[in-house]
Amino acid sequence: MMLSWVDKLPPRLNRVRAHRNIPLTMTDGVVLMTDHFAPRSEGPHPTILMRLPYGRSGFRGIAEAYAERGFNVVLQACRGTEKSGGEFDPLVNERADGLETMEWIKEQSWFDGRLGLSGPSYLGYAQWAISDAPEIGAMATKVTTADFRSVVFPAGAFHLGLWLSWLQVIEGLRNHPLKTATTMFSGGIERTTAKAAMVLPLLHADVAASGRQVPFWRLWFEESIGNNEFWDAIDHRELLTERTPPVHFMSGWYDFMLDELLADYQRLVSLGHTPYLTVGTWTHIADELQRDNLRETLIWMRAKLMGDPSGLREKPVRIHISGLEEWREFNAYPPGPPRLERWTIGAERQLVRGDGTDDGADRYRYDPADPTPNLGGAIFAFTGAGPVDNAARENRADVLSYTSEPLGADLLIIGQVQVSVRARASVPHVDFFLRLCDVDEAGMSTNINDGLFRVTPETPREADGSWVLHFNLHAAAHCFRAGHRLRLQVSSGAHPRYARNLGTDEPVGEATTLVANDVEIFWRGTGMNLPVYEV
Repeated sequence: MMLSWVDKLPPRLNRVRAHRNIPLTMTDGVVLMTDHFAPRSEGPHPTILMRLPYGRSGFRGIAEAYAERGFNVVLQACRGTEKSGGEFDPLVNERADGLETMEWIKEQSWFDGRLGLSGPSYLGYAQWAISDAPEIGAMATKVTTADFRSVVFPAGAFHLGLWLSWLQVIEGLRNHPLKTATTMFSGGIERTTAKAAMVLPLLHADVAASGRQVPFWRLWFEESIGNNEFWDAIDHRELLTERTPPVHFMSGWYDFMLDELLADYQRLVSLGHTPYLTVGTWTHIADELQRDNLRETLIWMRAKLMGDPSGLREKPVRIHISGLEEWREFNAYPPGPPRLERWTIGAERQLVRGDGTDDGADRYRYDPADPTPNLGGAIFAFTGAGPVDNAARENRADVLSYTSEPLGADLLIIGQVQVSVRARASVPHVDFFLRLCDVDEAGMSTNINDGLFRVTPETPREADGSWVLHFNLHAAAHCFRAGHRLRLQVSSGAHPRYARNLGTDEPVGEATTLVANDVEIFWRGTGMNLPVYEV
């Protein structure tokens, strides 16, 4: 565990006894390797369960930190990962294996009936898969969701960069853990993803990324696209009910699962729960997020499993406001209804308050052979994620940028920006990627949030053949300071974050034909509604 985190945690209470490589045999005979970290002190002690596909060694420091503070901790490698048997089939086996593991925990002499679930990302999905078990007294879910369909296929596109990168991590940690750990933080994962993402058909990109055919990658292309039964079986949103145990959600404004996590939060609120929510200006793997998650989870589990709420903050919602660089606490998210402020585009690439009156259009050509690149943002990456200088995107001919005059006063937004696009294209297969940026006094344009919409031949058209599209950019909490300018980017891709739209009806995994597209963006009807709050 990183030593810099230690002073941020509650004090140690005891030493730890580790029981490693405990073989748990599932009903079908598959053995899952499991570790138990026990406090060396008189009990009883509550238990925290974490199930993960990334190898146990990387999480042992976290498990020890929990155990040093009075918790039994069970750490288990998911089926088909690390030293556990079976084939790894993402998302599919976590409910059955998780419930069987809980039955084993209940049989142990050290189990006192108090059980919490914890862990980020895939570990969080494994939590939701068993969240209806009556023994669970608390959950701490981070950068995750109960609904992965929209994570795999956002807006109907394929989340290519995420899954090519994740595939490398899963395969690498299983076969070459030390080499993979080095590659993660040297930019190697991102470089390999960029090369593999250009492979066509995409069905074969797994070999380019990992050196072998990966069963789950091919299964998703062959069985998951448009198959409701496939996704219904692994969608655990129906487990979010009035009986769901207390949950502390944690995420970052630059996490790719943020909107899905916030939807899970809102669902529990609508059912009468008071979940806690912490959102920082973090990416999926930010060090600050890992540190704060460890501390907040300890406080949460002590409150909900040990009956000690002394460390809990008074208000359940705590969010970081970028631009102001400060934390604020609220009773709920969003913090009351916003004032919607309309901004639209116009001539000379202007972005203006109110409904624009200019008639006209701007044009660009999107060529999938030279796809518009992604730059930063809410992506799964060990390098290059989050807020970055957008000059490299904005200097391209296939990106339109509309910029406001300098602001006369601070402008605070919290929530999702609603965007509308009126557009026409020569080919009825086209994506629209919109991004809102903050341009400082020196002219640096930094991305705040963005969103994607995929058009198909079935998308309704206006009489002139144009589309009028309405969608949201991902949630944000940001203050545009006085003197800064707003900038709205309009383009048709963000590769390899999203699989490029090739301009044809070919299935995404088999497509090889590339068709360029001439796109028009009309001034009247294209703009955004900002969710504005008092600074």
